[in-house]
Amino acid sequence: MRSEASKKASRAPVFTARVAQRGFTIIEMVVAIVVIGVGVAGLLSAFSMSVRNSADPMQVKQSQVVADEIMEEILLKPYNSTATSASVGCARNQFYDVAAYNGHTTTGKICDVDGVAIAALDGYSLKVDVVATTLNGVTAARKITVTVTRGTENYVLVGWRTDYAS
Repeated sequence: MRSEASKKASRAPVFTARVAQRGFTIIEMVVAIVVIGVGVAGLLSAFSMSVRNSADPMQVKQSQVVADEIMEEILLKPYNSTATSASVGCARNQFYDVAAYNGHTTTGKICDVDGVAIAALDGYSLKVDVVATTLNGVTAARKITVTVTRGTENYVLVGWRTDYAS
């Protein structure tokens, strides 16, 4: 007769069934990392393209400030003046009326009114056009266009000056 211990040993299974484990396998982890990596690379590539193709906000602001300053300087001049004198270089201190600014250009520099180049604005160019025209029936009007350029970026500001004093 068999002993009690041998009966129990014969009933015990030779191997035990695996308990279901939770978690990811190494292959699933590698696939997840590859998928996330491709997604992040695409996102960064799109972000890089949008940043590269957008204008530098500081350059746009500087162009705007230069154009505003020049436009204000022009608009504060008389419509017509009897004094006439040509300024030398990029100086504007001899411009006595609005029309004197027509054709004023600088290349690669912006100067103050006395013609001294402003070092912080190296690389910027300025062009001013003043055209006599009619504005809503007012014949004594001038259209002023100030264009500030840096590289391929242009900032254009348009203003009008009429002969309201005469």
